[in-house]
Amino acid sequence: MKKLALIIFFLGITSTGFCQLQSRTFEAIDSLQQLQKRKTVVFIHTDWCQFCQRMKNTTFKNQDIIESLNSNFYFIDFNAEEKRNISFNNQVFKYQPTGNNVGVHELALQLGTVNNQIVYPVLCVLNEKNEIILQYNNYLNPKDFKVLLEKLKE
Repeated sequence: MKKLALIIFFLGITSTGFCQLQSRTFEAIDSLQQLQKRKTVVFIHTDWCQFCQRMKNTTFKNQDIIESLNSNFYFIDFNAEEKRNISFNNQVFKYQPTGNNVGVHELALQLGTVNNQIVYPVLCVLNEKNEIILQYNNYLNPKDFKVLLEKLKE
């Protein structure tokens, strides 16, 4: 009976068009690019940033945005304070402590630094060769983010 209820629940979700945002890892991007060339949208955020959390709860919950990101781009949800080493673009990036239990990941700095500083949230868009083609460090509401995605698809 529980299995039947779960099946009905999931069928209900998929028939209403609800889908989840597919978040990839940096390590997977190289192999994904070999299968299908796409731009990569990297959302760089922290747990303590209010605007980051607002974007997560509004912009990235919007079904049109989710469908566009899943269909046309690779998406990476990246916490700038991630502590694990990340291999990307034939380099290894590491967490850099800046104080007592505080720090930032080298890859966040590499992708998110605009005008010699990093301000969260950051959207970094990479082309199919993993080169930065856009950096934007500010909150984007769903309407403005849809416009940006449409321009990026061109």
